[in-house]
Amino acid sequence: MDLIRILCSVLLPPLGVFLQVGIGGAFWLNILLTILGYIPGIIHAVWVIAKR
Repeated sequence: MDLIRILCSVLLPPLGVFLQVGIGGAFWLNILLTILGYIPGIIHAVWVIAKR
């Protein structure tokens, strides 16, 4: 299941974070990072998935 979340994170970072933690602080932070730059959003999403 983590592989699917990581693939979702590469394509759409907030989706991967949402699938892992739901709507919370990490989700909103990831949306902000994705808006500011796509690569920081991907890095944060993969980090959130790998951490849990």
